[in-house]
Amino acid sequence: MATLVTGAAGFIGYHVSRALMNRGETVIGIDNINDYYTPRLKEDRIADLGQINNGAFSFVRADFADHEALDRALENTAFDRIIHLGAQPGVRYSLENPRAYVQSNLVGHLNMMELARGRGTRHFVYASSSSVYGNNESLPFRVEDRVDHPISLYAATKKADELMSDTYAHLYRIPMTGLRFFTVYGPWGRPDMAPWIFTRKIFAGETIQIFNHGDMRRDFTFIDDIVAGIVACLDNPPPDDGLEKAGGSKAPHRLYNIGNNRSEELLRFLEVIEQACGRKAITEMMPIQPGDVKDTFADISAIERDLGYAPTTPIDIGLPRFVDWFRAYHQIG
Repeated sequence: MATLVTGAAGFIGYHVSRALMNRGETVIGIDNINDYYTPRLKEDRIADLGQINNGAFSFVRADFADHEALDRALENTAFDRIIHLGAQPGVRYSLENPRAYVQSNLVGHLNMMELARGRGTRHFVYASSSSVYGNNESLPFRVEDRVDHPISLYAATKKADELMSDTYAHLYRIPMTGLRFFTVYGPWGRPDMAPWIFTRKIFAGETIQIFNHGDMRRDFTFIDDIVAGIVACLDNPPPDDGLEKAGGSKAPHRLYNIGNNRSEELLRFLEVIEQACGRKAITEMMPIQPGDVKDTFADISAIERDLGYAPTTPIDIGLPRFVDWFRAYHQIG
């Protein structure tokens, strides 16, 4: 049987699809290829997936937030596992266009759970976010921590996804795993995230705005480590045994942090990119933006204990790999 991957034209979805195909599996990718960032990059990812010969890949262009369109698009497909990575991302954009988050992250998530229920899916793995922790003052962030006070609508929708998933796991006994990702970066990354923005502006000689005057830390996680965690979760659905799982549920629903288990200073992060680019950045110090959190730091003990997850890529290795890809993709000498 096949695995359905939503957001297959997205950054993480592309890499997960690639990893599954590289081990000989069949992937059905779905994406609406919206214009939140340049569709060309998404189309290039899909084209690259079509070049992999190990597994089989089919692509369905549809919006999973439209349940009728979703049902029509998948009417003649067969799959027994779902990796739901598609969503409206971005903390700052949620201040400008909140309805997009409700439609994609809430309505879309419900539609995907209904699809899983109707198809008798063996395991439903979905993307949450480290944003749910808000301004949690206890570091590192643990899946056992209370996350009742999100500071952005994006974070609120991801917390709501976790709650809805727990309800479906309880009512319909669907095995579900929610993954709180911590600042993912790497080749084929997103243009709205810091590694791309910093690298592009360094090569263009443009000014980089450094928020909170550089007093910020992030648990930057390389894409290969994220994918390793997702695939390990996919292969190990939570048992329906009535025992408490990671995240506190007694239904077949687990929550895991997937991070690098290391919080890096923003200015140190910039320094590594400067070294990889071979140029100094022009910077402007700015106050913190609404919705931003000052620090993120993942406690990965739950996924480490249950699945043996162990990230292997520090930013000193991962960021130069991103910059090398960026140079090649944009043909920068």
